[in-house]
Amino acid sequence: MQNTSSNSEKIILGIDPGTNVLGYGLIKVKGSDITILQYGVLRLEKYSTQGLKFLKIYERVKGILEEFMPDEMAMESPFFGKNIQSMLKLGRVQGLLMGLAYSKEIPIAEYEPKKVKQSVTGNGNAAKEQVAKMVEVIAGIQLDAKLLDATDALGIAICHHFHANSITATNKGTKKGWGAFVSENPGRIK
Repeated sequence: MQNTSSNSEKIILGIDPGTNVLGYGLIKVKGSDITILQYGVLRLEKYSTQGLKFLKIYERVKGILEEFMPDEMAMESPFFGKNIQSMLKLGRVQGLLMGLAYSKEIPIAEYEPKKVKQSVTGNGNAAKEQVAKMVEVIAGIQLDAKLLDATDALGIAICHHFHANSITATNKGTKKGWGAFVSENPGRIK
């Protein structure tokens, strides 16, 4: 007899945020099986203003959320950068993505790039190509080698699946990320 909890399905949207290229990937998890539902990149270099880029990100991600109705969203968290302007723009993109997810009541998790690489490849310093190769192995499918931002997004979703299961198993009810901060600090949000 099969355990019904091991057969529950969950859809996770992974996003590798960017202001010039945004990668996204959707996985469906059923038991220990991981299926890739969709992945791709949103190329934003052609848009002349930040406003147009944000609008395109909003439209595409909103469409993904409405079409696939993911149960959870995971994205790469900010990392140290030398260009302050680039980091500010990336932070705005992340805020936009968070707002979209929260408007649909989708919980969000963030993972540092090294954590994603370590979780997927076993090496926190792995190259994008190594992440892509391991995503192929995990999902049992060949991916488009030119879409490394999308395979990174799939890696983020897979990392979240691995860590969400271990966190749930050991710390039921523990929250992480901005959602936890907001719920634990209502007086600090205005």
